[in-house]
Amino acid sequence: MQSSQIKHFDYIFTGTGLSALMTVYKMVLSGKFNDKSILLLDQNSKQTNDRTWCFWSKNQTIWDSVISKKWDSALFADENFKRDLTLKPYQYNQIRGLDFYSFVFEELLKHSNITFLNEKVTDINELETHVFVGAEENNRYTCDYLFNSIYTKAFAESQTKYPALQQHFVGWFVKSESEIFNPDQATFMDFSVEQKNNTRFMYVLPTSKTEALVEYTLFSEKLLPIEEYENEIQKYLENLGTAKYQILEKEQGSIPMTCFPFWKRNTKRVLNIGTAGGWTKASTGYTFKNADKRSTALVKFIQNEDFEMKDFYKKSRFWFYDLLLLNILYRHNELGSSIFSALFKKGNPRLIFSFLDEETTLFEDFKVIMKCPKLPFIKALFRVLFK
Repeated sequence: MQSSQIKHFDYIFTGTGLSALMTVYKMVLSGKFNDKSILLLDQNSKQTNDRTWCFWSKNQTIWDSVISKKWDSALFADENFKRDLTLKPYQYNQIRGLDFYSFVFEELLKHSNITFLNEKVTDINELETHVFVGAEENNRYTCDYLFNSIYTKAFAESQTKYPALQQHFVGWFVKSESEIFNPDQATFMDFSVEQKNNTRFMYVLPTSKTEALVEYTLFSEKLLPIEEYENEIQKYLENLGTAKYQILEKEQGSIPMTCFPFWKRNTKRVLNIGTAGGWTKASTGYTFKNADKRSTALVKFIQNEDFEMKDFYKKSRFWFYDLLLLNILYRHNELGSSIFSALFKKGNPRLIFSFLDEETTLFEDFKVIMKCPKLPFIKALFRVLFK
């Protein structure tokens, strides 16, 4: 099948994940792009509940209508202690992927200048005056500016300068016959599971006394056979007091954790966004809050008539903090539990969340960092500075 002509757009988004949809949605809300043609290209039609996002907030957000559950309390645990974390003024929020997609597309479909095509991108080629995009079935498009969120693993994993780990997980949405969950408290990290020389923890998001998302999560370099994740979930549920439950849904994923400078691949007309642009919080794998902030900044940035894509990203000191932690976990993955436990055992949850949101002062940074084990970070600092 041959495409009869090449269709031109002002903006093309290759990949329509979280960051792309947030950006286009905010472009619509701004009212500044009504005269611009926008194409979204993705081989995934976004009609399934393929993931769950969580984020903390202390104010209202534009996403409040799709938050499916909020918690004011969280549990942190390891093999030696448990701590109930009072989150106020923050709340911990859950959004189901399908709810988010439906919410955004409901708005985008109202705008005739926005086109979504369910096609796989096969080629991106930047020229002097425009960007060429090839898709399956020999379909071809051009645009003035392109936003790419298709992640290429090889960029981060084929180099050795910046450690590359994964936050990889398998989750079960379960319904238990017995009441084993506390719907008022999320389990943020439970390191009481066997570590096996890795950073491994359970993550539980309960929606009732009998229903929850239970995830077995690792921060490490290599993925596991699917059976290992599921065996650990099964053991954890038994330890909570139930052997009888239904698995309503399953999810699994692998989120890159790296300080690789993806932004250096940005050019005059092509900007990498989302995970492909380094928008994922490298030290934790959290994506939603970072993407929310970056997409807001991006929409404001491209309203400037003289913008150049390569000027968008600005590196901060928090990138360096993340680099130190990843340097430690890459070399000594077994230290993850002790580092996070030291942080949460006596640390102020409000201050920790603010730090992870990259909203603290230098003095507050120091207060958080001083809770962590000193020697591993001093060694990592020397490795980073003198490598």
